[in-house]
Amino acid sequence: MRSTPVLALPLVLLAAPAMAQAGDPMAAFTSFVPLILIFAIMYFLLIRPQQKKVKEHQKMVAALRRGDQIVTQGGLIGKVTKVKEDNEIEVELAENVKVRVVQSTIAQVLSKTEPAK
Repeated sequence: MRSTPVLALPLVLLAAPAMAQAGDPMAAFTSFVPLILIFAIMYFLLIRPQQKKVKEHQKMVAALRRGDQIVTQGGLIGKVTKVKEDNEIEVELAENVKVRVVQSTIAQVLSKTEPAK
């Protein structure tokens, strides 16, 4: 016994009127309007905000420099002591306690330092 996947069922129901009226091209388009609307809503509510958030995070990570106070995704708070070129930074968590952290794991910048003049 073969069962229809749950996600495929709504697509079959949307396409059924188009199959019944194969001679009318406008009916075929009308049956796909809800599917197009669902995709548009998903794009503006989910995909676009996530892309915007990723772009802001990349800008934040690119702007990191020595002396910035940061929070990692693991919850560690420290001060950036060295920004390396190979996608990692050195963070001082306490006096004489330094760790290497991958730049993409920086969750937040608490305080920025002023650039040297």
